[in-house]
Amino acid sequence: MDELVIKVKNVSKKYKIGKNVSGSLRETLVNWWGLSKSKTKSDLEEFWALKDISFEVKQGEVLGIIGKNGAGKSTLLKILSRITEPSTGIITIIGRVSSLLEVGTGFHPELTGRENIFLNGTILGMTRKEVKSKFEEIVDFSGVEKFIDTPIKHYSSGMQLRLAFSVAAFLEPEILIIDEVLTVGDAEFQKKCMGKMNDVRKSGRTILFVSHSMTAIQSLCSKIIFLENGKTSELLSVQEGVSRYLKGNLKINSGFEKFEDTKTIEKPAHIIEAKLLNAKYTISNQLLTCEDFYVELKWQNNDGIKITPSIELINYDGIKLFWSGDTIVDWDGSKKQEKGVFISTVKIPANFLKAGEYSFILGLYTQSPYSYHHLVMNTLHCSVIDPMDKRCIARGEMATQFENFIFLPSLEWKNEKQ
Repeated sequence: MDELVIKVKNVSKKYKIGKNVSGSLRETLVNWWGLSKSKTKSDLEEFWALKDISFEVKQGEVLGIIGKNGAGKSTLLKILSRITEPSTGIITIIGRVSSLLEVGTGFHPELTGRENIFLNGTILGMTRKEVKSKFEEIVDFSGVEKFIDTPIKHYSSGMQLRLAFSVAAFLEPEILIIDEVLTVGDAEFQKKCMGKMNDVRKSGRTILFVSHSMTAIQSLCSKIIFLENGKTSELLSVQEGVSRYLKGNLKINSGFEKFEDTKTIEKPAHIIEAKLLNAKYTISNQLLTCEDFYVELKWQNNDGIKITPSIELINYDGIKLFWSGDTIVDWDGSKKQEKGVFISTVKIPANFLKAGEYSFILGLYTQSPYSYHHLVMNTLHCSVIDPMDKRCIARGEMATQFENFIFLPSLEWKNEKQ
């Protein structure tokens, strides 16, 4: 498993600003023709999408490539997939490479799904017999059996994605390259894809994976490349890579929602805004498993009635994990029955949730007679990250991500020697 399968040395990619920067043969010819007709080379600025990138990947490793939008992630994957050439540097790849970079990549729109499966197998150097042995699995996983003899150009983007991933994963390349294109699919298919990539990882094949989901990165990857403005330093541990990414994204992800629908103002009570606050009481939707965090609701009682604020936590499988309302301090809402603006805050304790992507349902209701006055669905999206250090007392020193469980609470244990 120590065999080197990818070696990238001092790779850089330069584009000319003002041109389409794909770098594919077709667009290179189009851009050249446009350049010869209009602008001169001196009119165009140089832009380095990648600058002196170097790293090595061994067989069986899963390399996560992370960074902000525009950091150079997709450019790097296109170079590794041999879709475009680097401006400078050397790349050595040992083994068959299958890539899923954009919806429809590698498909001929005029060919049917069936024909495209065999075409992709041929490109990978497989015999027709080898592709045929995987055909039923590919079609079954993709869920496009009814349309397998329909030209790809008539597929929706979701159907193309499902078939493209199935082809890339089931034709058993030595190296699988997956861009964040999986975000196009629905939640159920994303879950299937993650399960399949875990199977690929366990089989000893190599994966390069780009994602903005740190939960997916943590559950799948063994090493990280963090790209920033087209540059990177060295391979990082998953913990360090995720930490750097989160620090760079705190300003982008606000953890703040404002609700300004005029119809809600006419209700007996309505939510004005909501915040996610980390342990330092800073607004953020990037939170840690090992620290308390808070949900703060600012709301208005318009009619002077008894109001109880509530939250529900939902994971990305759509499962409602828990409900909580202000029933301990103010069980019937009587302390908040005056007209006016209120702020209600609830604490989610440390070492309770496992790492994952979550969202909330926010509500204001009256217990008797039971009535919901304002309900906000699927809001305050957040990532709860496991820093995998000594603060995570629920996991101890175990490195597993506990994929099969919903919660990861720190419970009180006692031990006595008999």
